Amino acid sequence: MLLISASLKSYLRHAVFKTHSVVNRFMKVAGPGILFASTAIGVSHLVQSTRAGAIYGFGFLWAIFFANLLKYPFFEYGSRYANVTGKSLIDGYMTIGKWMFWLYVCITLISMFFVTAAVGAATGGFMQNLFGIRDAFGADTQLVTTGVLFAVCAGILLRGRYKLLDRMIKVIGITLVITTLVAFFALLYRGPSADEISWVTPQLDGDASALAFLIALMGWMPTAVDLSAWNSLWTLERIKDSGYKPTLDETLRDFNIGYIASAVLSICFLTLGAFLVYGTGQEMPSGAGGFAHWIIGLYTKVIGSWSYPLIAVAGFSIMFGTCIAVFDGYARSAQRCAEVVGKDRSWGHNARRAYPLMVIVTAGVSFLVIMFSGNNLTALIDFATTVSFIIAPIIAAANLYLVTRDYFERVCRPPDWMLILSWIGLIYLTVFAIVFLMA
Repeated sequence: MLLISASLKSYLRHAVFKTHSVVNRFMKVAGPGILFASTAIGVSHLVQSTRAGAIYGFGFLWAIFFANLLKYPFFEYGSRYANVTGKSLIDGYMTIGKWMFWLYVCITLISMFFVTAAVGAATGGFMQNLFGIRDAFGADTQLVTTGVLFAVCAGILLRGRYKLLDRMIKVIGITLVITTLVAFFALLYRGPSADEISWVTPQLDGDASALAFLIALMGWMPTAVDLSAWNSLWTLERIKDSGYKPTLDETLRDFNIGYIASAVLSICFLTLGAFLVYGTGQEMPSGAGGFAHWIIGLYTKVIGSWSYPLIAVAGFSIMFGTCIAVFDGYARSAQRCAEVVGKDRSWGHNARRAYPLMVIVTAGVSFLVIMFSGNNLTALIDFATTVSFIIAPIIAAANLYLVTRDYFERVCRPPDWMLILSWIGLIYLTVFAIVFLMA
């Protein structure tokens, strides 16, 4: 008995030590995947997926499923490339040719202010709702709220950069996942508001608004393909911050956890809109503040009025996480672009200063976009997501090319099934972009 007891104790100590070691290694790697999920869940899920369910029921469920499936390789390649080469996708674009690098720079400059404005407007709405700003001041305070929001985001990034962002986003992400899943399962138990929910896809050839919405929905589902460069930058920054060089499997595991969570939640938000709004005659507000109050009202309708403070905090938290991640992603991309261009130039050593400068520039110009676009949140989001969808095939093709070149060891290249999925995804992105442009 003593021998068995000693063996059992030894086994338990070994199991505990091994578990602690695995958890410790995972925590050193964890971060970029959660950042990706936070960036994705914001506008594309909370706003676009809910709108899809509210307007079309489950008619666009297939679109959300295939967008998540067929875009997966191109985001995964960002993490894969960074882990294997120790460089970002932006560096990789320069190896393809200067034309590809400058094309990425142009794409970033075209989209960054509209994307940040769209995310900022949505986040400002949730901020108004959480703190009761509209009720307190009795007027439309969108610009004031967004201005304060942008100042806070810029201040956090200029002071703490990745470390503070990494810590904040983990708490925010867990909070949103728990509250969304609680609402989702409560909703399944409660059942839909309408007697029947449509599963039929709208006639796209005869309904221009439905086609435009479909393109916008898929453009940012789970997020824009050009944001895949952020995955590579966050992966490299996490390695630098933790001092731990993970294996390829560890890096991809972190990314996959974030991506799968994002995909599952997109279906949850679609169901929320379909079960609570479709067929009821409700109209969604186009203003940011009104939309935020409306979406939080959907949650509390399912869970109960007692949950309103919790849902309001969770909704604002995830949008705030998305907003600050977007600021960081664009500023970090701009910094790396400046470093690549200035590598062989006299001013290259000053390129690292591009980060704080771009944080400030992004905040200022995006604020002006919101100012001149008025309070029409949905139109701003539709424009930003449509631009993202049209440019997606170019970035997707470049990412695929980078991870299949000769310098990539065979064991580090994507498996055959992913390469097949990549080509299907390229065809899908290209065809939809062409259809939209022709329409």
